Amino acid sequence: MKALAMILAASAATLAAAAADPKQKQDLTSVIALNGKPCGEVVSYVVQGDNDFLATCKDKNRYRVYVKDGRVVVDKK
Repeated sequence: MKALAMILAASAATLAAAAADPKQKQDLTSVIALNGKPCGEVVSYVVQGDNDFLATCKDKNRYRVYVKDGRVVVDKK
């Protein structure tokens, strides 16, 4: 029973993340563009921590987008 509850909780978390995914991709695309970096569109990303993402763009560029000292930083990877 405990294992089933854990599986259901993990499934719910996955579905919630998938539902938020398009908005997060759009936000990352905007942040990258506002920092003058070429991207086009973010096609995937990995959450590395709080306010820390590794975004992969349609044109194959990859960027780390994170907050440092209250500012958004975009570093090419």
